[in-house]
Amino acid sequence: MREVVLDTETTGLDVLAGHRIVEIGCVELLNHVPTGKSWQTYLNPQRENEREAFEVHGLSDSFLSRQPLFRHKAEEFLAFLQDSVIIIHNAEFDLKFLNHELAQHGFDRLSGERAIDSLHLARSIFPGQPNSLDALMRRFGIDATARTRHGALLDAELLAQVYLELKGGRQADLAFVADPGAEKGKVAGTVVAVQLPARPARPHQASPEELARHKAFLDQIEDALWRRSDG
Repeated sequence: MREVVLDTETTGLDVLAGHRIVEIGCVELLNHVPTGKSWQTYLNPQRENEREAFEVHGLSDSFLSRQPLFRHKAEEFLAFLQDSVIIIHNAEFDLKFLNHELAQHGFDRLSGERAIDSLHLARSIFPGQPNSLDALMRRFGIDATARTRHGALLDAELLAQVYLELKGGRQADLAFVADPGAEKGKVAGTVVAVQLPARPARPHQASPEELARHKAFLDQIEDALWRRSDG
């Protein structure tokens, strides 16, 4: 099963007020195992950041003005997503911004049904407790020292670790392993067969020589327990 962990950064919190996406970051999982594949882009929002948003992600208006427009990266973004399940923390927020951009440029919207909201998942596991990404990283002991500011790709990588903990730990399911001979991007749904050298069955009955050595060993032990069972 392929999943994509996704995060965005924006110029502000309200898409209806004209705020736009400035960064998208994606991380690939296969059968709950990070593959090391990711996709990231900065975007020109064609508007200024709100001061609060800049303080969160640190992407200046000058830097963003030199980045590609969303419509120039949309096909590449959708190609990375494929038809995979999408993992998002507070999915409603990110999907609202992504679908606004996609609809503006004639692309199909991303269905909420294909998204797993890790915030909702965390609330079901830890009801009444703080379940922000920061709080969950602290709870699971995930190292976030590299996170001096929010960044979509870094946050997606951290969210991937949090999500795997929420699903029961970062140990891969031993029943499903990547098949190195499979088509690129595919994962086998069964255990991959491993060719081992044929070996004859090991005999379990002791040989006369082994019985003799065992008797000699018992002769050295006073009142050996094994001798009691013989009689």
